[in-house]
Amino acid sequence: MSEELNPVRQETRNAKLKYVRNCFPHHGYIWNYGLLPQTWEDPSIFHPDTKAKGDNYCLDVCEIGEQIGYTGQIKEVKVLGIMSLLDEDQTDWKVVVIDVNDLFATKLNDIEDVERHLPGLLRATNEWFRVHEIPDGKPEKQFAFTGEGKNERYTMDMIKECHDSWRRLILSSTNAEDISLVNTSVRESPFYLTPGQVPMV
Repeated sequence: MSEELNPVRQETRNAKLKYVRNCFPHHGYIWNYGLLPQTWEDPSIFHPDTKAKGDNYCLDVCEIGEQIGYTGQIKEVKVLGIMSLLDEDQTDWKVVVIDVNDLFATKLNDIEDVERHLPGLLRATNEWFRVHEIPDGKPEKQFAFTGEGKNERYTMDMIKECHDSWRRLILSSTNAEDISLVNTSVRESPFYLTPGQVPMV
């Protein structure tokens, strides 16, 4: 997030490409994993429900539709619910959504619909997040709310809260913490560049 314009790239750790290891019985990611743009989990805000601060990233998204996405794909999705991973004493929200064009999209309107129509998926999601970094020598992760997902209404409030945090960030009324705020979309931002001002690489 420190690179200008925050390009979409494969994540690195210790200057090496980061890969997700297989954790039996799962092989890699078990859904399409992405993010909600224009959101930010503010590390200066202590969330009263999770008892932890934000993780300084955008909101992560688990898109549970049947079609496998590709890197950089933009999807229109329906918000269903949210889970809260606690990662190194930080709140790391995971928004559960479904592609609006998926066959199940008309049947899934809230988090409880996922268990009804896709039984076991939320339990598998919880397990995957808890254990996926153990092969890298990290401890098992923990969840707020005993691992249960919050409903669509709660999730939309959280998305708005994180969008408002992003707005304060991009308008420079809060601490950026090594995040590049150069952008081409928010004209009132002091970091706004016109397309002609963007440096060529």
